[in-house]
Amino acid sequence: MEPVLVGRAFKAPVWQLLPDGLIYRSYMAGAHEPRLSSTIDWDQGGTLLLDVVLGGRVGLIRYGTTDNLRPEGWQLDIEGAAFPRLNLDQDWDMESTDFRAGLPLTFGHGNWQAKFAYYHLSSHLGDEFAIRNPGALASRINYSRDALVLGISYYATPAARFYAESGWAFYMDGGSEPWEFQVGVDWSAPGPTGTCGTPFLAINGHLREELNFGGNLVVQTGWLWRGHSGHTLRTGLHYYNGKSSQFQFFNQFEQQLGLGAWYDY
Repeated sequence: MEPVLVGRAFKAPVWQLLPDGLIYRSYMAGAHEPRLSSTIDWDQGGTLLLDVVLGGRVGLIRYGTTDNLRPEGWQLDIEGAAFPRLNLDQDWDMESTDFRAGLPLTFGHGNWQAKFAYYHLSSHLGDEFAIRNPGALASRINYSRDALVLGISYYATPAARFYAESGWAFYMDGGSEPWEFQVGVDWSAPGPTGTCGTPFLAINGHLREELNFGGNLVVQTGWLWRGHSGHTLRTGLHYYNGKSSQFQFFNQFEQQLGLGAWYDY
C-alpha cells in the first residue's frame, strides 16, 4: 500500500510559493516568447543579423502538484524580455529593440493546459540605426499594445504538443490592431534527457490583424537537453519567413536562415 499512498501524496494539490517548473510552457518557435536566446541569421538580402532574447518566465504561486516537468493545477507566472536586433554587417549596430512584460495565469490537467494572460509590448528604434539612416527618427513608429491572451495546448502524445492562442489588444498604437492568433507544434522526447540530449522540431505560425491576418512562419530543428526541473537548452537551425519579428518594422518582409541557441525556464 505504501507506493499507492506516496503516489496519492504526490498528486495531491498543495499551495507552493515560487514553484519549480511551468504548467504552460513557452512555444519553442514563438518569436516573442520570454527566454534567453540568440540566433545568427542571413536575411534575403545577404545581411547578417543577430537576434537576441534576454528574459524569462517563472512561477509566482501554484495550487497544484509538485511535479517539475508536467505539473497540474493553477499557477500564476510573471514574464519579461527584451528582444534586441544587431546588424553584424554594420559594426554590430543596434537596429531596434522590442520589450514585453506580462502576467500569465495557467491551468493544467492531464494532457491539457490553458493560459489566460495580460501582456504589454512596445517597440523602439535603435539609436545607431537612426544615426546611420538620417530622417529615420522622423518616420519611426510608436508600436505598442496591451493585450489579453487565451491559449490552449494538448499533448497528443508524450512527445508532441499542439497549441493555439488568440490575443486581443485593448490599447494599441503605431499601427497595431486588436487581434492576433498563433498555432503550432513542439516535438521532443519527454522527460530529462541526460547528457546525450534528444532531437526536437518546432513550428509556429503567427497571424496579425494589422497585416490583414498575414504574419510569419518559424521552423526550428536541432538538438535539445532537458533537466529534472524542466529547463531546456536547444541548439539548431532557425528559419523565418514573413513580416518582421521586430515590430518597429512590422510591415517589412523578411526571410531568414540561420543558427540559434535557446534556453527556456
